[in-house]
Amino acid sequence: MKVILINRRHGGSRSIELGRWSRALLSLCCLGLPLGMATVGYIAGQDSDARSVRGAALDGLQDELEEQSAELTQLQGQAELRLQALTQSLAELQARMTRLDALGEHLTVMADLEEGEFDFSRAPAMGGPLAGEFDVDYTSLDLVDELGQFEARLSDRERQLDILESLLSNRKLDEQSWLSGQPVAKGWISSPYGKRTDPFSGKLAMHDGIDFAGKEGSDVLAVAAGVVTWTGSKSGYGQMVEVSHGDGYVTRYAHNKQNLVAPGDVVRKGEPIALMGSSGRSTGAHVHYEVYKHGRSVDPSSYLRRTRR
Repeated sequence: MKVILINRRHGGSRSIELGRWSRALLSLCCLGLPLGMATVGYIAGQDSDARSVRGAALDGLQDELEEQSAELTQLQGQAELRLQALTQSLAELQARMTRLDALGEHLTVMADLEEGEFDFSRAPAMGGPLAGEFDVDYTSLDLVDELGQFEARLSDRERQLDILESLLSNRKLDEQSWLSGQPVAKGWISSPYGKRTDPFSGKLAMHDGIDFAGKEGSDVLAVAAGVVTWTGSKSGYGQMVEVSHGDGYVTRYAHNKQNLVAPGDVVRKGEPIALMGSSGRSTGAHVHYEVYKHGRSVDPSSYLRRTRR
């Protein structure tokens, strides 16, 4: 192959003879350069597209992360509110449990149970051999539902204890109003109920009560709970206290040195209501004790050792 080179300035020409290898090299340059540039352009385009795809993917991932972060923040807020509600519910249940413990202590005292038999200040005693264990999925437990069930059981216990307290109170009140015992802590019977020789007239007369002799100024006690219906000085009785106990029962305590109660006062069984004296028609310090049932005088001796069956 011959290549002719022309010089425009001098108008001359020059020819160059190319061999086979020179021709091959020249052809390679002429054809390879465009192909190389096209290849480089294609690779650059592919790389640009890849960068665009990666950028779009990163943007989408960032958006998804931001959305998940917002959802997590919302869930955390809901969890905090739920935890606050559970904490408040637990505090209320603890307060109610404290009330039940106090009520249990009160009922223990009312029922006259032996000391230590029921100790509400300690956890209930439990035990037993291991008979088998159960696998519990605590992640599936609904604490709100569990607290609701516990609250329902607690309410049921409260109702039962309230009923028990009412029954014990009624029983205690009934025991308080039950006539029994004598109207003095220390003393002896100086004159029984029934016909006797009157100490002033020497004649046979009816004695409508029992006389308990004792130390002047000692306590005169109510034989049952009741309401004071009359106090003051009464002819033959001296200073006297009258107590109504319900069910038609009335008791009288006479010849007192001093009355300690007034009409309308509520007295309990065994409570001091007067001081022993010798006022009125009396020969010495004693208390004249009478019992009336539906307005009729009855023998108090049947009530001195009276017990409930």
